[in-house]
Amino acid sequence: MNKIPDFILSKEDVDELKNISLRDVINGRLFTRSLIANQLPFALFLAFFAFMYIGNHYRMEEQMREIAVLNRELKSLRYEAITTSSELMFMSKQSEVLKKIRNKNLKLEELREPPRHLKVKY
Repeated sequence: MNKIPDFILSKEDVDELKNISLRDVINGRLFTRSLIANQLPFALFLAFFAFMYIGNHYRMEEQMREIAVLNRELKSLRYEAITTSSELMFMSKQSEVLKKIRNKNLKLEELREPPRHLKVKY
């Protein structure tokens, strides 16, 4: 019943951590020590989430660039639609239609009297 919880370091573990040198890190002996080896799955878990976070960030930046390109294209197409609409409105004015009819020598005339309405009984 006198068990030490896992998150409290024993005196041996503290002494083991104090004896870590640069040589242990370089030659890989650091990862063979029991205290470090016990924490290795958690470190790999954190590394996995770090890679996921970095990948998610790059994907988000790519999507933001794509959205910016699409917004510029949408703005350009909106201006083009407004320009086309105004040109069409200008071309469909009665005076412009008459000019085009005269230029093409079509034998069409402008109505002098209002159109008649036909009433159909069912």
